[in-house]
Amino acid sequence: MKSKVRILLIGPNGQMGRAVSTAAESELDFVIAARCERGDALEVEMTDVDVAIDFTRPDATDLICTAATKKKLPLVIGTTGHSSEQREKIDEAAKTLPVVYSPNFSVGVNTLFWLVRKTAELLSDDFDLEIVEMHHRLKKDAPSGTAKKLTEILMETRKIDKVRHGRDGNMGERLDTEIGIHAVRGGDVVGDHTVIFAGPSERLELTHRASNRETFARGALCAASWIIGKPPGLYSMQDVLGL
Repeated sequence: MKSKVRILLIGPNGQMGRAVSTAAESELDFVIAARCERGDALEVEMTDVDVAIDFTRPDATDLICTAATKKKLPLVIGTTGHSSEQREKIDEAAKTLPVVYSPNFSVGVNTLFWLVRKTAELLSDDFDLEIVEMHHRLKKDAPSGTAKKLTEILMETRKIDKVRHGRDGNMGERLDTEIGIHAVRGGDVVGDHTVIFAGPSERLELTHRASNRETFARGALCAASWIIGKPPGLYSMQDVLGL
């Protein structure tokens, strides 16, 4: 009989932590073997588990990565809003243990990542690029991690290095060499992301809308199962899904 994947859930009381707990309870292959908020008990809780899933805050990254590195425990990080220094800590941990780091674990969103890259490759440079994202009123970081990832994909594909966050006042005409990104906050929206390719005489929009957090939670569980036994390295949800 196949043994269950034993998970340490870091940040169990947040919205995503609760969603992961609920999803794991409905799956036969997973068990939340330990729960831990950010704190000094982290290394103790990393005993007798197969993988850790982190949905906390960026300022907990240093402690979590340090503890996971000591225990050589595979790590799935779903927290967003990291600074460049915090990202460096994740990169450092990935040198000694397998880490899945993703701004979004939804299968649909990761398909959107793939579609956006392919579309940007196919369409000519006279299509202007804009990103609009909307989330619930309680989300603290902006733009979202998913919107940042979409921006990275467009920048890599189009070789553009200028990003404009919103527009206000008399700014002059739009530059050909910029990507516009716009963050909207309100209500209880789980997450909407639209990439606009606005060309002469036509416009193409690629949109993903999440109706609840279950899609993210199940994706995180999929990543947790996949990462066990992998060599050290920094992986994305694209790697997990084979996209």
